[in-house]
Amino acid sequence: MSLSARLQRFSEPETLRMAKMGRELRAKGFDVIDLSLGEPDFDTPAHIKEAAKKAVDDNWSHYPPVAGYPDLREAICAKLKRDNNLDYKPENILVSTGAKQSIANLIMALIDKDDEVIIPTPYWVSYSEIVRMNEGKPVMIRTKASANYKVSAAEVEAAITDRTKLFMFSSPSNPTGAVYTKTELAALAEVFRKHPQVYIMSDEIYEYINYNGKHESIAQFADIKDRVVIINGLSKGFAMTGYRLGYIAASPEIVKGCEKVQGQITSGANAVTQKAAVVALTTDLTPSRDMVTAFAERKKTIMQLLAEIPGVSCNEPDGAFYVFPDISSYFGKSDGKVTIHNSDELCFYILENAYVTTVTGKAFGEENCIRIAYTNSLPKIKEGMARIKEVLSKLR
Repeated sequence: MSLSARLQRFSEPETLRMAKMGRELRAKGFDVIDLSLGEPDFDTPAHIKEAAKKAVDDNWSHYPPVAGYPDLREAICAKLKRDNNLDYKPENILVSTGAKQSIANLIMALIDKDDEVIIPTPYWVSYSEIVRMNEGKPVMIRTKASANYKVSAAEVEAAITDRTKLFMFSSPSNPTGAVYTKTELAALAEVFRKHPQVYIMSDEIYEYINYNGKHESIAQFADIKDRVVIINGLSKGFAMTGYRLGYIAASPEIVKGCEKVQGQITSGANAVTQKAAVVALTTDLTPSRDMVTAFAERKKTIMQLLAEIPGVSCNEPDGAFYVFPDISSYFGKSDGKVTIHNSDELCFYILENAYVTTVTGKAFGEENCIRIAYTNSLPKIKEGMARIKEVLSKLR
């Protein structure tokens, strides 16, 4: 069988691969604890579920507009004004089947062969692969733990060439939990003012999961706003991963381009989900805030447990629901049978010996780390971390 050469340009997401392996072991009867997937273990809030049920009863079962129902696009505009003080109109909004599709739409609409896309590392696993899939060229800027894994304006400026078309980043960050301040974003905006050919993709899917106060968007700087594409959605902040609802806020030209792409692939996002999303975005955010409070407690616990493991160092995340510890001190160590050479091997060692899923840092562009999600319950987190500590103690 001869498959497309396109498949050779990119890899399977490591996050999904580890989750798949965990499910396979669980199906064989092993007690596997999942600390790999970025999926809140909370249920979707009751008032949002009721809205979805009502949408079914009201027969919202026909093809929706490709760009999204007008009331949802209005609701997204209202949310952006309420939470971010950003003025957008429905023509600036495109609704998609998850934020991942929103990113893919953007890359297909914007990037041509050999266009350069600057991505600070660590980064979410699919950024680089979607770029490669579309024959763009990822240009990585490796950030440092000492800078809290945030890229500086000087580093971005040094990476820009006449082939640079897009800068992709997230705040709060997956996998590090780093959150950019307004001052840091202002410095980046100053660089982009000098380079009008460069667009900025600002992934803000973890916006509500912020432990240090107000979320800041780079779209607040009016003179570059038309080049900023905000990526957001309902999966993380509303515990609606399975509903599959993402959106972009961008200039009408970019929205039209992305709509043209989406019209040939999926058309409009799920009609019932869209109606539930209107309620999610326009009503009480208390369930989301309560969820963040629970995540903050889990973060405190997992940071304490990481500190008890010899040879592990970890920056405290300011947002999202991951820790990204440096485990490179275990490279070259052995339990007498297996020798660990890299983060890939350490993750497999933990899975095979502790039955805990984590994700290799290599997938995020940082080979010295692994990602651990604290999206499971506190008892499961405590048990999972105890197992990890025990198996790592066997490596000498």
